[in-house]
Amino acid sequence: MSVQALFEWVIRLAAFGMIISGLLLAYIYFQVNCPKIKRVDIDSSKIPSETKISILQISDFHNWHPTNQHIKLLAQIKQLNPDLIVITGDFVDRKTTNFANVFSLARELVQINPHTYFVIGNHEIANRRTPQLLSGLTNRGVRVLKNEHVVWSTDRLAINIYGIDYPGKKHTNLDRATQDIDTEQFTVLLSHAPAVIKTPVVSKADLVLCGHTHGGQVRLPFIGAIVASGQGFLPAYDKGIYHIGHTTLYIDSGLGTSLLPIRFLNRCQISFITITGK
Repeated sequence: MSVQALFEWVIRLAAFGMIISGLLLAYIYFQVNCPKIKRVDIDSSKIPSETKISILQISDFHNWHPTNQHIKLLAQIKQLNPDLIVITGDFVDRKTTNFANVFSLARELVQINPHTYFVIGNHEIANRRTPQLLSGLTNRGVRVLKNEHVVWSTDRLAINIYGIDYPGKKHTNLDRATQDIDTEQFTVLLSHAPAVIKTPVVSKADLVLCGHTHGGQVRLPFIGAIVASGQGFLPAYDKGIYHIGHTTLYIDSGLGTSLLPIRFLNRCQISFITITGK
């Protein structure tokens, strides 16, 4: 091969590499910045026949910033018209000091539906300004559930919603969260991390809604998540639906990212969960 031919081959190879790199970066940008709505269907005999309840779940927002996407997302949520909105932790990062972004979103969500609930995640626990965050959310109409429960009802049914702090011996008072819960009613547990399934509190829940894992952020075909926070490599619970006894666990892979702003085969999302009586 002549020097000129070798040079042309190197140029072609470099151009091909640049094209592939550009496409990969564009794909990652799309995965990180363009959320989808994941629809989830669950049924329960505790819900009256032919009755449906819808829950819009937002998880691991991590002070996500694409403002134009906020506008689109809020329009989609308004069109979905959920019965309840739940935010399952890590609304901010551990280093977030300016809460204007999340306060604006919280206000818009409450305007869509005043039945909006929040539980804290590990990033809220690590953030020194979390008391200011919780106060601001409460002032904007978000119900912060700290190891407690509420009853949401219509003229046809009532359901329990209980929320616990990020699972951990120092932060979670499970007895207070489940006190006086009527387990004859459909019961939803809000917990940031799926580690809650290892605690007795899960036995009272028909549906557990979690986040925390980000779906691993990077996923591989036929394997799924490579690693997830709190579970290490090849996590057992990374995203989606799992059945544990009579309880359904659903893990939303979230909107934001941590460590690196990368998602692969794992587009950012919110979840629209429909529970139908049977």
